[in-house]
Amino acid sequence: MLGALAIRSQRPFAAAATVGRAMRFSQRRLYTSKGGQVLEATEANFEKDVLESPVPTIVDFYADWCGPCKMLGPIIEKAVKKDGRVNLAKVNVDENLTLASDYKITSLPTVVGFRNGEPVAAFVGMRPPAAVEEFIQSIATGTEK
Repeated sequence: MLGALAIRSQRPFAAAATVGRAMRFSQRRLYTSKGGQVLEATEANFEKDVLESPVPTIVDFYADWCGPCKMLGPIIEKAVKKDGRVNLAKVNVDENLTLASDYKITSLPTVVGFRNGEPVAAFVGMRPPAAVEEFIQSIATGTEK
């Protein structure tokens, strides 16, 4: 009888672990299908989280030592969360040299809008909040210049 109790008591934990894995997987899928999210992109996840994303994605190429990057970062994050139709992927160029090279990043900050896996618009340097919001709106609606 003790053996039967032990088996029964283990099943709820196994089921909870399975449910937990399913919830983490579904939360991950929700991330890619919902706008307004901010993530740190790396060479390992860039393809999946940016190029394969069904949601238009703004990529902020930055460095920790870059003064204008430190000023622009919070402005972009706030605007992306407010708009809710695009995601933001932040790429630290010092840690992801291949990505910086692939996209020919020569000045910081560089912000690139991606839709359907392709870069569609970009700007370099600090921008006021209104210009950042206009850029994000253009990427969200497909009206970039």
